[in-house]
Amino acid sequence: MIVALIAACEIGFWVLLAAGLAFRYLLRMPRTGLALLLCEPLLEVVLLVATALDLKNGADPNWTHGLAALYIGYTVGHGHRTVKWLDGHAAHRFGGAPPPVGPPRYGLARARHEGKVWLGTLTGAVVATVLLQLAIWYVDDPSRVTSLESWRSVAWRAAGIHGLIALSYRVWPRKAPAGEPGAVTPSKERIRP
Repeated sequence: MIVALIAACEIGFWVLLAAGLAFRYLLRMPRTGLALLLCEPLLEVVLLVATALDLKNGADPNWTHGLAALYIGYTVGHGHRTVKWLDGHAAHRFGGAPPPVGPPRYGLARARHEGKVWLGTLTGAVVATVLLQLAIWYVDDPSRVTSLESWRSVAWRAAGIHGLIALSYRVWPRKAPAGEPGAVTPSKERIRP
């Protein structure tokens, strides 16, 4: 049941997003579009309540409950950025706005961007960990919560891997090709007589 609800919430996320953007830009009803976009967090509340009720009704905690916590964490960490990105593209395509500025491609600016994206993953891991810990306390039976405990390590493993990738942009910054904006030209060496 929980897996079907996660799938329904994911589909609902994209349906609400498409409807919100369509009302905002195609139908020229920005308030209705904004209202639809603001309904997005309700999907996570529905999933959270359904998961809690499932555990309350005596369901054994399993991987589906852990996946629900990770899904909610990911949505909290990256949902706003995803909506903002798509809104910028829809505003350009259908609303006459200038094209959205993409992320920096080179140097420390790219490293800072990747660090901000990683903070979303870190936020998602924190939210998932809190939800999983609350579920563990709620079940209050150490013999039944091993699958929930293992999902905490999954959340932090994902945050760690993403953190290493983000760090690689800082350690090995990508250089712009010569002639492109942002390219660093080599300094001329002084020739001593």
